[in-house]
Amino acid sequence: MPFTPINIEQRFVIDTIVGMPELAASDRFAMASEDVVDAVLEGVGQFAAGEWAPLDRAGDTVGAKWTEYGVVMPDGYVAAYKAYVEGGWGTIGSPEAFGGQGMPFALSTAVLDTLGTANLGFALAPTLTVGAIESLVHHGSEEQQRLYLPKLATGEWTGTMNLTEPQAGSDVGALKTKAEPVGEGDWSIRGTKIFISFGDHDMADNIVHLVLARTPDAPAGTKGLSLFLVPKYRLDENGEPGAFNDVRVVSIEHKMGLHASPTCVLSFGDHGECIGQLIGAEGGGIAAMFTMMNNARLNVGLQGVQVAEAATQRAVAYARDRVQSARAGSSSRESVAIIEHPDVRRMLMRMKAQTQAARALVYYAAGQVDRATLGDQEARWRVDLVTPLAKAHGTDIGCEVSSLGIQVHGGMGYIEETGAAQHFRDARITPIYEGTNGIQAADLVGRKLGLDNGGVFERFFANVAADARHPALSDVAQRVLRIGRDMMTKDTDDRLAASYPFLTMAAIATCGWLMEKELAALDGFEGDPQFVTAKRATARFYLDQIVPEALGLEAAATASAGVLYEMSAEAFSS
Repeated sequence: MPFTPINIEQRFVIDTIVGMPELAASDRFAMASEDVVDAVLEGVGQFAAGEWAPLDRAGDTVGAKWTEYGVVMPDGYVAAYKAYVEGGWGTIGSPEAFGGQGMPFALSTAVLDTLGTANLGFALAPTLTVGAIESLVHHGSEEQQRLYLPKLATGEWTGTMNLTEPQAGSDVGALKTKAEPVGEGDWSIRGTKIFISFGDHDMADNIVHLVLARTPDAPAGTKGLSLFLVPKYRLDENGEPGAFNDVRVVSIEHKMGLHASPTCVLSFGDHGECIGQLIGAEGGGIAAMFTMMNNARLNVGLQGVQVAEAATQRAVAYARDRVQSARAGSSSRESVAIIEHPDVRRMLMRMKAQTQAARALVYYAAGQVDRATLGDQEARWRVDLVTPLAKAHGTDIGCEVSSLGIQVHGGMGYIEETGAAQHFRDARITPIYEGTNGIQAADLVGRKLGLDNGGVFERFFANVAADARHPALSDVAQRVLRIGRDMMTKDTDDRLAASYPFLTMAAIATCGWLMEKELAALDGFEGDPQFVTAKRATARFYLDQIVPEALGLEAAATASAGVLYEMSAEAFSS
């Protein structure tokens, strides 16, 4: 299936939801002019269509392979990644001081959106590198920044995030990897990490691992963790990759999907020769790592948008091409393309509406990141509030839309050769990694509701309710406000039991608010008439049919935990 860049949609969302013209009016983002933004969107669309999209199928059917010498990517990937580096696509949002272009985070989000829609697994490599850059910018020493950021900014070197261990999944405080000081600011790293995306590959000259480890005499739990910079190859006197740093890829996982992204088991210091440098303060690992994690969570929400867009494009192409049955109620008995049948249209409309709403949510969050960069404290709080919504709801939508894509294909969707199943297999991990969506919901009710003594939540959703013109959106927003206020008074079990449906209600309210903004912006819009017609229809569909569904979540969002514990753990097996 040919990949089609969505430049008009992206530009519309960037202007309407992000407010790019306002950002470009600042000195910090003055380079993000209308012409430059258009050139970036068009350029990356052409690059993705020509270089990355054609490799997507081989990434799934061939996949990355483990060898005794390291992970080998499928044919074409090394050259395509080199083209990415040479094209400067990794530098869009990287700091100017280290060779980047310093563009708004929202624009780099759109670049990743395009790359991931073309090839979801491949795009994980630069996605993780962006997070490593963010962590080093905020917590790295001047020397670490000087030595590593220029290469990470271009993508010549890639970055990884190393938290999970065999005995410690989401319980980060149970990590056991050790760091021992060996003098001159160096530390000996020893331990095993699992589920490390792009932990090894043959596309870059070096891989920069950010590793959580425990120093001697450190307290138990998360307070005893520190973050270390551990390159695959130590740097020589010229700052180039030199001696191997005793980081070995033991195996890669055999996964349901995302086969182009090697998920590695990494062993650090098998021979006692793995050297790392401390990032930030000893014991400050969680704070430093969460800088990377928060960035990653927004980008994982974006992955949900990417896979939803790809699944939608494939389903639309199939529905327009597949001819079967006469349209019910038609005087003609001639078979028509299945896109003419009402239920197929319903599925396609839902796919487009959900995808566009999720994109608006993630782009909105990205735009708030940029406003926070300009010193807007309220925007910083809004980023904190909407990050769990963007990550959880974006990935839930990726799964829903890719599943609908299979349904549109009918029986052929269950056959691997059509490619429809790949989108669902690829999407299914996204609600799990970078903090499961249940953890996102717990974060929302446990931390984010209380920001500024509840003021951030109150101001945000009061604004949504005040802006709402559609009666269902107004109703949902007011109920989210009421439930959120009540939830702040509940005990922990009751909060957590209701957290997921509450998050979904809040996310749909936010998406509805953003879709209503898009609908209003169409008045006087002088772009492509076909785009205007389609956007108007999808926005109305979202407001008329999807927003009211959130009202049905109220019972679950207000329920106590009592019924969940009426039966014993053993009784679940009966």
